[in-house]
Amino acid sequence: MLQIMEGSEGKVVGVRAGGKLTEADYKDLLPKLQERFSEFGRLNVLFYADETFEGWNMEAAWEDASFGFAHIADFERLALVGAPEWVVWCVKLSAFLFKGEVRIFDAGALDAAWAWVRG
Repeated sequence: MLQIMEGSEGKVVGVRAGGKLTEADYKDLLPKLQERFSEFGRLNVLFYADETFEGWNMEAAWEDASFGFAHIADFERLALVGAPEWVVWCVKLSAFLFKGEVRIFDAGALDAAWAWVRG
């Protein structure tokens, strides 16, 4: 499950992820993000992995990576909240590719992450 979080507005977008993500989840979410990229250019994104988050299936991982790399210069700020250690490691490994700032927050720091992405 991927959903735009309440509190998202303008160039600030929160995405909540739960369960095992599938290609269908991305087919719903990516057009919404693309609209915001088209309107605002660069986005500040908060990715919140809730307590049910289990990761991605192969197709969903491909959708995520393809979209992320297509917009690698379009993220002004990216906050990762509550993700398991293996996801944190992957983000830290690839963070140097992003043109914007990337920060990692513990699950209990959701409010601080929102404050940071709102800048």
